[in-house]
Amino acid sequence: MLKYFGTDGVRGVANRDLSPELAFKLGRDGGYILTKNTKNEQAKVLVSRDTRASGQMLEYALISGLLSVGIEVLKVGVITTPGLSYLVRAQGADAGIQISASHNPAEDNGIKFFGSDGLKLSDEMEEEIEKLIDNKKDTLPRPSAAGLGSVTDFHEGSAKYLQFIENTIPEDLNGIKVVIDGANGAASSLISRLFADCGVDFTTIATHPNGLNINDHVGATHTEKLQEEVVKQKAQLGLAFDGDADRCIAVDENGHEVDGDHIMYILGTYMEDSGRLKDDTIVTTVMSNLGFTKALEKHGIKNVRTQVGDRYVSEEMRKHGYNLGGEQSGHVIMSDYHNTGDGMLTGLQLMLVMKKTGKLLTELLKDFKDYPQCLVNVPVTDKHSWENHQAIVDVIKKVEADMQGDGRVVVRPSGTQSLLRVMAEGPTQEITDAYVKQITDVVEKEMGI
Repeated sequence: MLKYFGTDGVRGVANRDLSPELAFKLGRDGGYILTKNTKNEQAKVLVSRDTRASGQMLEYALISGLLSVGIEVLKVGVITTPGLSYLVRAQGADAGIQISASHNPAEDNGIKFFGSDGLKLSDEMEEEIEKLIDNKKDTLPRPSAAGLGSVTDFHEGSAKYLQFIENTIPEDLNGIKVVIDGANGAASSLISRLFADCGVDFTTIATHPNGLNINDHVGATHTEKLQEEVVKQKAQLGLAFDGDADRCIAVDENGHEVDGDHIMYILGTYMEDSGRLKDDTIVTTVMSNLGFTKALEKHGIKNVRTQVGDRYVSEEMRKHGYNLGGEQSGHVIMSDYHNTGDGMLTGLQLMLVMKKTGKLLTELLKDFKDYPQCLVNVPVTDKHSWENHQAIVDVIKKVEADMQGDGRVVVRPSGTQSLLRVMAEGPTQEITDAYVKQITDVVEKEMGI
């Protein structure tokens, strides 16, 4: 089990759990692991961040660690996580490091590593970095003078990335009115430049970051303000990104939220009709709604599921050559264009389907019926030992038998907290809530705190 890395990099409260000292070690040790086999004349790593107040503190510490092992650093500044991923490949860098806690509140921050392919690291690579961090003696090289790394500002990276995104659509998107929520995050300064160039009729909310308001009741995890604005402005849709803009959640013309499952359904069925969906398959995680799978079946599309985490979706897609996948939370990977979830790219592609079909989101989703869902997080003493409790295993089997195929159960440990997540889907909300209560009652009795 990994000590520092969670489901999406290293995260924690900035200056406490994620301290400058740890950031330095992550830069030094992580940088060494990622660049020790470089083919460049000098190892090169891109570093970027989102708009959090703690970003610069961690950035300087992280870069110091990279410089201490002789790495050339290209400092991108504020950019989205998918933007960094693209630039790593475009610049032929050995690695990229994004300082962001994604959709978390401002007091949190995180450090995400990307390899030379622009992809998140494997568990094995993260484990190798952790071993170095925990070594009692630092045995890494300590060059001086000419052997030290250097820092160069690379602010033109944003323009390169935006040009790449714009080139993924074959025509402008005039005639579509949209409200865009930047979450006061990394996309805030990019939105107007991109969507204006694409001919979109747009207005924005939450695009004035002050270091403390990132994700503060706005963005992909808090769409209430966006829902109000879409209805108020009589827009055709709304788009909400999270703090690092690797997620996109939409809002339809009636102000109803359209999550990642719905977005993938729209994109997937359009790609299928166009003969562009590889192997008639979409990859999602175990958290995708059962209604998503059943809606796809009507179109002859298969749904392959992985464990929670967009990197596991990405791994499955690469392994089998699939070109569409993602998570209910709004990570959507369209590998024909990019190898990671990209909120702005997703938003443009969604609007392109609307323009090509002449349909609103409600029309495009008319055959998609969500199954009622209930998710309860149970504080437990040891989240990884639940399968050793026979009473918990038995109650899950009983609930699944009672469902008779018209529902499902997912039980999994939280990636960051001492919680067991119990989720069920069923034909009605009342029945689904009752299923979850049966299981959580046993979990609390067996291993609750």
